[in-house]
Amino acid sequence: MFNGGPGCDDYLGTVSALVEDKARLIRFEPRGCGRSDWDGNYSLDVLLDDADAVRQAHGAQTCLVAGHSFGVNAALAYALRFPSATCGLIGIAGSNLVNDRSWSETYHRGLQEIGEDTGGAVFHADPHVNRDGNQSWREFIRTPNLFRTVADLDLPATFINGSADIRPNWPTRQLATLLPQGRYFEIEGAAHYIWLTHPGELDRRLRQAIDRMSPNQPTIGYPSTR
Repeated sequence: MFNGGPGCDDYLGTVSALVEDKARLIRFEPRGCGRSDWDGNYSLDVLLDDADAVRQAHGAQTCLVAGHSFGVNAALAYALRFPSATCGLIGIAGSNLVNDRSWSETYHRGLQEIGEDTGGAVFHADPHVNRDGNQSWREFIRTPNLFRTVADLDLPATFINGSADIRPNWPTRQLATLLPQGRYFEIEGAAHYIWLTHPGELDRRLRQAIDRMSPNQPTIGYPSTR
């Protein structure tokens, strides 16, 4: 599972606990975050290579990649870079293939006027992670054939957003429509950290997303052995 930010250490334990009876969840902290090395190598390419190394270390031949917020971007980029290692995609409250000024203005206005409940999470990271990660993402979405490649990514993809998120949801809707097997769900009244207020609805949608996979395929890492 990919964390948000870029620049957040692991905060998705509550989310993984919702479906730990259905799948074994592999969570990790990117470089510069939490307990990982703070070595200044914070590009998207490094993050994707590190994530694939984590997959291999756990012996998973394929995995269902998932992410929250910016982590959805990273999960999508992983699926595009390692399609043979990816059997599905789940996005929670995120994905944005565009660098749109009005989207950013709406988000920052909402942050000022409404604010955001993070459930008390305090993130421990090198501040350069956010700068470098965002810069490499902006470079990534300028790839000339990006939308063609996304449209050819034929794997189950489920996106779960909240209607009350201060981030506009239209980019995620676009992505879900672009992907051949993309599905988009919006939880009424939920904000960015959906599990804080709507854990039951998030749990239901996550289980539906996992059930889209073949029962013999690994999910969000690899199958639970329990």
